Amino acid sequence: MPYIEKEIEKKYYTIGEVAEKFDVATSLIRFWEGEFDIIKPKKNRKGNRQFTKQDIENVKLIYHLVKEKGFTLQGAKDMLKNDVHAVKDKMEMLDSLRNIKNFLTEVREKLQ
Repeated sequence: MPYIEKEIEKKYYTIGEVAEKFDVATSLIRFWEGEFDIIKPKKNRKGNRQFTKQDIENVKLIYHLVKEKGFTLQGAKDMLKNDVHAVKDKMEMLDSLRNIKNFLTEVREKLQ
C-alpha cells in the first residue's frame, strides 16, 4: 500500500496572510478588529496577531457585508448583531453558486 502524505493545515495565520487573502491592507484588518467584536485574534508574546480559521471566517463575513454588499460599518454591525446566522447562510449560498458557475464555465470551455 503506497504512502499517502497528509496535507498539513495551519492553525494560525498572520495578519499579512489574512490581508492578502482578501486583497486588503493590513491596517484595514486591524481597524475592523477594533470595530467588530467578532474578530478576536490571539496575540503572541511579541504582540503579533495570530488568526484562527474562525477569525478568518468572521473577517470574511465583514468583508462580504462591507465590500461586496456595500453596507456601512454601522449597518454591518447591526446585521451581525441581529441575525449572524442568516448572513452566514446567504454568504455560503453565494459561495456555492459561484463554485457551480465556475465549474460549469470550465465544462463549457472544455466542450468547445
